[in-house]
Amino acid sequence: MERNYWVHDLDPFLIRFTEDFGIRYYGMAYLISFLIAFGLLALYYRKGRSPLNPEQQSSALFAIIIGVLAGGRLGYVFFYGFESFLQNPLFLFKVWEGGMASHGGFLGGIAALFWVARSERVHFPRIADIFATITPAGLMLGRIANFINGELWGKVTEVSWAVIFPASRPGVPIEEIPPRHPSQLYEAALEGGVLFLYLQLRFWKSGVARTHPGQLGGEFLLFYSLARIFCEFFREPDAGLILGMSRGIFFSIFLAAAGIAAIVYARGKPAES
Repeated sequence: MERNYWVHDLDPFLIRFTEDFGIRYYGMAYLISFLIAFGLLALYYRKGRSPLNPEQQSSALFAIIIGVLAGGRLGYVFFYGFESFLQNPLFLFKVWEGGMASHGGFLGGIAALFWVARSERVHFPRIADIFATITPAGLMLGRIANFINGELWGKVTEVSWAVIFPASRPGVPIEEIPPRHPSQLYEAALEGGVLFLYLQLRFWKSGVARTHPGQLGGEFLLFYSLARIFCEFFREPDAGLILGMSRGIFFSIFLAAAGIAAIVYARGKPAES
């Protein structure tokens, strides 16, 4: 029986000033993510769950923003657009064309956390745990923005909730475009919403952040990687495979290993009273 699938027709602009310039939902996702982070950092400090005072929160968040944006862009260029970069090195700076890689963003964010820990003389595992509990909210909003943009679509399917993404077959009549998994929303739910709720519960309802600093950061890396690997089975690869795996799966394996190492290290240290 033939089904009527929804055709993606969302406008990536919240406000459009010209055809190619305006306020995009993707940019708003970043802005709202950082506002959520700022609010949670303030709450953690008021409740005595964070060593970062208001002044340190501002400098730390600024460093994280720079690290995530720089790492995300560099990750996209070198993981997914290296050929374009070799042809034109200025491609690195063409951020208005889009292109951010979550794994690169993680690396940039972790580098920024090391800098914050050293400059503010704060124990790195403690602030790693704090930012691990915040990050999934940004991941969720980012994936929702991907869906609004009609990018990073899933594999062809006939499930009832499938979506037709016109951008997946440019110039092809709508009736000839196969429906696909809205994998962006799967990632928003698992990598973002579910992981955010899990880490918030662990942070507030258990003493693990106090007794084993660094474990929540490890759990974040591990469970994000598992969720990403699962979602990759529904997502159309947006670059060439590596050893028969999508790049999302390939890079997630290393993140998962880092997460396991962080958990083992945190559990191996004497519990703090």
